[in-house]
Amino acid sequence: MALSSFDIDAPRWDQSTFMGRLKHFFNITDWRTALLPDSRLDEAKALVESCRAGTTPPGTTEEQLHYAKKLYDSAFHPDTGDRMNLIGRMSFQVPGGMAITGCMLQFYRTVPAVVFWQWVNQSFNALVNYTNRNAASPITPKLESPTLQQPAPALATAVGLNLYTKKAPPLVARWVPFAAVAAANCVNIPMMRQQEILNGIAVTDENGNKLGHSTKAAVKGITQVVVSRITMAAPGMIILPIIMQRLEKYKFMQRITFLHGPIQVMMVGVFLVFMVPAACSLFPQRCSMAVSKLEPELRESIRSQYGDAVQRVYFNKGL
Repeated sequence: MALSSFDIDAPRWDQSTFMGRLKHFFNITDWRTALLPDSRLDEAKALVESCRAGTTPPGTTEEQLHYAKKLYDSAFHPDTGDRMNLIGRMSFQVPGGMAITGCMLQFYRTVPAVVFWQWVNQSFNALVNYTNRNAASPITPKLESPTLQQPAPALATAVGLNLYTKKAPPLVARWVPFAAVAAANCVNIPMMRQQEILNGIAVTDENGNKLGHSTKAAVKGITQVVVSRITMAAPGMIILPIIMQRLEKYKFMQRITFLHGPIQVMMVGVFLVFMVPAACSLFPQRCSMAVSKLEPELRESIRSQYGDAVQRVYFNKGL
C-alpha cells in the first residue's frame, strides 16, 4: 500500500467528539505499553519521524505506522518530543494508581497510615503533573522538587477529616481518601503549573503558527485537567468503599482479612482501566479558545496582524 500521502500526525479518530477521544486515549493509556523497553519506544519514534520526513522504510504497513504512533504518543511528550519518565506517563496510571489508591482505601483508619499513603499518592501525582504539563512553559527549580511541598494540602485534608469522622458512620470515614485527593488536585496541579498561570502558555492558530502567550488559556487548560483528575479517581474511591463495606459483612470475607488489601487493589485497577481514558477524554487535549476571550493585549496583537482571519487559538492543555 502506498503511504506517501499518509499523515502520521492526523488523529486516527475524530477528536472533536467524546467517543473519538475515548478511542484515542484507550489506545495511548494502554498499560501494556509501560512494559516495553526504551529501545522499542525509540524504534517507534524513529518510524514516526521517518514517516513525517516522507522516508518510510519499504514494506511498512499502515497498521505498523498506527502502532508506532500509539507507542510514540504514550511515551513521548507532545510539546518536546522527549521520552517521558515511566512513572509520569498516563499509561502508568493503571498499575501505579491501582496500587496506591488500593492502599489508601485499605489503610484509612489511623493517622500515621493516612499520612503515609497520602504522601505517597500526592508525590506520585506531582510527578505525573510535572511530566504531563504544557512543556512550552518553564518550571522553576523549586517546583522541580515537588515531593516536599505538593502533599501538604492532601495531608491536611486527610488528617483533619480523619479526626473529624471518628464518630461518623464507617462509610463516611472510608470516603476521606477521596475528599483528600480531590482537595489536593484543586491545589497541587495549579501549584505545579503556576508558571503557566503567571507567564501564560503558547497559543497558536489552527495551522500551528505561534501567536503569543496567554494566561487565560493556561487557566482554562489547568481547570480542565483538575476536573479530569478528580473524575478519574471518583468512581473507584466512592463506589468501591460501598462495595467493600457490604462484602466485609460476609463471613468468608471476615476469614480472609489479609486479602482485603489485594482485593481492593485489583478492583481499583478495574475501575482505572476504564476511568483513565474516560477522564482524559472529557476535554480535547488540543484545547481551543475564542480570540475574543483572550487578554486585551494579545487579542489586539492577533487582530492587528491577522484581522478577523483568526477566530480561535489552540494550545496543549496537558493531561
